[in-house]
Amino acid sequence: MPEIIILIIILALLFDISNGWNDSANAIATVVSTRVLTPTKAVLLAASMNVLGAFLSTAVAKTIGTGIVEPKAITEVVVAAALFAGFSWNGVMTKFGMPVSASHALIGGLIGASTAYGGTKILNVSGLIKIFSSLLVSPLIGIMFGFFLMKLILRFFGTLPTGTVNKYFGRLQLISSGFMAFSHGSNDAQKVMGIITLSLVSGGVLHSVDVPFWVILICALAMGLGTALGGWKVIKTMGVHMLKLEPVHGFAAETSATAIILGASHFGLPVSTTHVIATAIMGVGATKRLSAVRWGIAGKIVLAWVFTLPACALFAWFVCKAIILIT
Repeated sequence: MPEIIILIIILALLFDISNGWNDSANAIATVVSTRVLTPTKAVLLAASMNVLGAFLSTAVAKTIGTGIVEPKAITEVVVAAALFAGFSWNGVMTKFGMPVSASHALIGGLIGASTAYGGTKILNVSGLIKIFSSLLVSPLIGIMFGFFLMKLILRFFGTLPTGTVNKYFGRLQLISSGFMAFSHGSNDAQKVMGIITLSLVSGGVLHSVDVPFWVILICALAMGLGTALGGWKVIKTMGVHMLKLEPVHGFAAETSATAIILGASHFGLPVSTTHVIATAIMGVGATKRLSAVRWGIAGKIVLAWVFTLPACALFAWFVCKAIILIT
């Protein structure tokens, strides 16, 4: 296997680890902030379920592998530049405690690097429309699902004492948190599988975008490792600073997000798990009152989302151009 592909695999796994590091909040922010689980137990649960979720399917990986750019239209340098940009962005944002979309970082990086190499003409327009549609629509569905599921729960259990409700939903939240981590692995781990497979095809190692088992395995383990590291600043932003959560709220947000993400994974649609769980939390919080959500914090999160894709695209463009000039 050429050295450049080995380098790409290393960069891809580093990206996967940074993804899990930032996105660990997606699965455990609510269950930790509601004190249903200790941080250590929550991280172990999320890490193991992330690994299992990565084996669910490879539909999203194939979408990433062919939906952005034709594999044989680029070189391994393009993939390396995209991964470096995405990994750097994820790491910096996690240090600042900002939940960002690793999906946007990866897709933006690949768009920027591909454009630097061959211009916009090599981009797969129809594939990008499909990808952007799922990325844009899924947060809106997250708000609606979170809001209506919480309303439904309040309709049936709202007259019970708060302590009783939280006692039973605390137990249910153990299940919803586990499934949230599983759904995260089913969608996010596949994106790096797609990138590695893309580089293997562009480098002539593979002849079709069929993900090898060893690629699934190493991506699953990398995602689990990143999740186990726990991005604690991001967890506080999601589970404490944005909204004061109780177990019933955590259950509603996680269940809503899980349904959306698993549905997207089934149809091969890459979505931002960060966007989905965060907007589900916003939807749940809005059932209490609009002022229950700290919209100042939410606004900063949204700004980070907005800048992720163009920032990574621009960074990857410069990195790819620099490598081309040097070599």
